Amino acid sequence: MDLLTHGLAGALVARSLPGRAHSRLALGTGFAAALLPDADTLIRSPADPLLAIEFHRHFSHSLLFAPLGALIAALLVWLLLRRRQPLGLLYPLVLAAYVSACLLDAATSYGTQLFWPLTGTRYAWNLVAIVDPLLTAVLLAAVIGSWRGAGAWLARAALLFGVAYLALGYVQRERAVAAAADMAAGRGHVPALIEAKPTIGNLLVWRTLYLEDGVYHVDAVRPGLGAVRVYPGESVARFQADALAELGVDPGSVLAGDIGRFSVLASGYVVLQPGDPPVLGDIRYALRPNGVTTLWGIEIDVAEPWRHARFVTFRQVDEEVRYAFLAMLRGEPLP
Repeated sequence: MDLLTHGLAGALVARSLPGRAHSRLALGTGFAAALLPDADTLIRSPADPLLAIEFHRHFSHSLLFAPLGALIAALLVWLLLRRRQPLGLLYPLVLAAYVSACLLDAATSYGTQLFWPLTGTRYAWNLVAIVDPLLTAVLLAAVIGSWRGAGAWLARAALLFGVAYLALGYVQRERAVAAAADMAAGRGHVPALIEAKPTIGNLLVWRTLYLEDGVYHVDAVRPGLGAVRVYPGESVARFQADALAELGVDPGSVLAGDIGRFSVLASGYVVLQPGDPPVLGDIRYALRPNGVTTLWGIEIDVAEPWRHARFVTFRQVDEEVRYAFLAMLRGEPLP
């Protein structure tokens, strides 16, 4: 999730705990503690753009690292408060808020290494978008009310709403997957996998993709709160490792290594997009819910195979994409 939502959720989790902590102390401590896992964004190298991506949602987001991470955060808060509060009082607040950040990130569509170092698997439950204004607004209202003196009941009610909202995301995700399976069957396809991800800021429109015979088929589905509407999309071939030779990439080069690293980070959901140089993109994410132009990727510059690949993003929203997205949100047909 975005940092604001993390902080708000952490504040409410800390406020909802029984104990002797003053309400404003609990809110402030929880807000700060929930931000600490994302300090992994400071791990970066100008010479190696993929380093930052590799370490984002890595060890600092692990539930097994959380007790140590929470201890570090509690010590920082303790020192910031000039040791006026007992460390034993702060630690449970910090630990609960820290764990909430790890779990909330796993609920989104971007992988989180919840059980590092036991496994490097990235868990993405695809229940909510990384930015969701409705969820953030409810949590913000509850934090403001709690800061002004409302009892712990308000924090608990807001958290209950958050859990219910994620449960709704689960229902919507399953409906979107079922619609994608029906589309695949109607095309005579037998998918090797099917996945659905919420689009930014809502649980109404979902991006679905399935792999069949080496080709990704991307569609948009609007489960809405009633009838399901589908928006057939585009298809693109999956990038295969043997394509390196066709591109003229030396298998032992730094560029080849970065292609392998990016493929792991994208969980194998990689496609080649034409360009000069071409871009290896992560097909899971795009601005247009049923499009194959990815949101980010790495440039495959065969002219400089011994330098690290450049990470690029495509976030410019043109009028066509904006119109299509708004039409899908409203459940209207596309021309």
